[in-house]
Amino acid sequence: MEEGEVRWDGLCSRDAAARAAALDAVGVAVLRRGQSCAPAARDGLCPVLARLLMLSRRCPFPDVREKSQAILGRVQELGIRIPRPLGHGPSRFIPEKEMIQVGNEDPMMHTLFADSFATLGRLDNVTLVMVFHPQYLESFLKTQHYLLQMDGPLPLHYRHYIGIMAAARHQCSYLVNLHVNDFLHVGGDPKWLNGLENAPQKLQNLGELNKMLAHRPWLITKEHIEQLLKTEENSWSLAELIHAVVLLTHYHSLASFTFGCGISPEIDCEGGHTFRPPSVSNYCICDITNGYHAAEEIHASPTGSIPSTESVCEVEALMEKMKQLQECRDEEEASQEEMATRFEREKRESMFVCSSEDEESAPTRDVSRHFEDTSYGYKDFSRHGMHVPTFRVQDYSWEDHGYSLVNRLYPDVGQLLDEKFHIAYNLTYNTMAMHKDVDTSMLRRAIWNYIHCMFGIRYDDYDYGEINQLLDRSFKVYIKTVVCTPEKTTRRMYDGFWRQFAHSEKVHVNLLLVEARMQAELLYALRAITRYMT
Repeated sequence: MEEGEVRWDGLCSRDAAARAAALDAVGVAVLRRGQSCAPAARDGLCPVLARLLMLSRRCPFPDVREKSQAILGRVQELGIRIPRPLGHGPSRFIPEKEMIQVGNEDPMMHTLFADSFATLGRLDNVTLVMVFHPQYLESFLKTQHYLLQMDGPLPLHYRHYIGIMAAARHQCSYLVNLHVNDFLHVGGDPKWLNGLENAPQKLQNLGELNKMLAHRPWLITKEHIEQLLKTEENSWSLAELIHAVVLLTHYHSLASFTFGCGISPEIDCEGGHTFRPPSVSNYCICDITNGYHAAEEIHASPTGSIPSTESVCEVEALMEKMKQLQECRDEEEASQEEMATRFEREKRESMFVCSSEDEESAPTRDVSRHFEDTSYGYKDFSRHGMHVPTFRVQDYSWEDHGYSLVNRLYPDVGQLLDEKFHIAYNLTYNTMAMHKDVDTSMLRRAIWNYIHCMFGIRYDDYDYGEINQLLDRSFKVYIKTVVCTPEKTTRRMYDGFWRQFAHSEKVHVNLLLVEARMQAELLYALRAITRYMT
């Protein structure tokens, strides 16, 4: 029995009767197969049982959770082994007990979960981590839904394939797996999944832009845009290209979030479940060798432990620096020349921020077939004497230029992106670790501007001297890794910065990284498109 033989669509309905009818049909199909087959032939049930396991744990509708569990119980009574989840919840970095459990969410979160499930057919781990910040999650899901499923220039299967191409640049097997399933679900040709060379030439032509956007967006010129728009029968229209650029930047930055927050494989995907029985100690040796050991026991949670004097001092020192910087701002303002010098110094120093070479990145399935030129990665600006000019926001900004271009060619998307950027940038609960009523705007701006500085983007009215005061080395290493080479992010890096801050605050940092990175990539691509058009 393949998954395609079972109809899951009815489970996404908001009507309980429709869900019950759909689950009854699933149960009948599964049990009929389980009763009629020889044990060896029952392997075909595996993907369906994995999907039922996911529904029993992750569906926001309690009737679906309970009935899925009951079907699994009846299958087990037939002597068929059923799967169990691997790992410890949606994130490898955040203890499950500190996250919202499906079934215990408040009414607002339940609405978000139900909306997500109805549109995606699943409640994915990204959503379960982002829900620390419901206001942002709502905007994120609305934007993603529009990009993937609503009317737009590109056909549905192209959208998912572009998502696969973008996620594969960072070897993000989590996102690749999700979109491979979605690509097939909307009727995509399975042959395309054997490698980019099997996809239409039009998509192959997008490979170069994908590569530069992901790793070196400052190299994009109007000539690159012209090549895509003028290649006769395989040419892109301007509207299609804007749609593709937004999708590429969305999934590059979502790969950053996936690695930055240690997102675990989905329960029903590879690495998310096992059919092996648990060992006496509740872990079988295959889990341990695959890295699914009790992560909480090995790494004490930064928020779960008693605050150390050192980490409490870290918070106090940061707050004191913010206070001093505010006082300096009020007293004197640096000259334009001095501000420009400070930016160039920070840009230069950001090149030398790198993680230690012996860090092991999270294991990933080989996804290189989904893109070309696997050796092409992030490179700092001034390597080998190559200088990239500074991108001045005063000359080309999202607010004054990018927003209107996107909205003109792909209506409503400029508005959706603008809302998402603003929510991420302005989001605050006025807390810092254990302190309340704190104005965190200075810190949020330093993080956003540091990311843009790494991309060569300069704000004339910002004093880049503040970045060194507010962001320590371990934090800069984490930011640069998550933004530029997310596949190299480790648990140690995540634990190593802001040790006394809550996990929700670290997720908040990741939202800033996601949106600042996406906007930086978009600025370079949209500027090149604007130059082509003029």
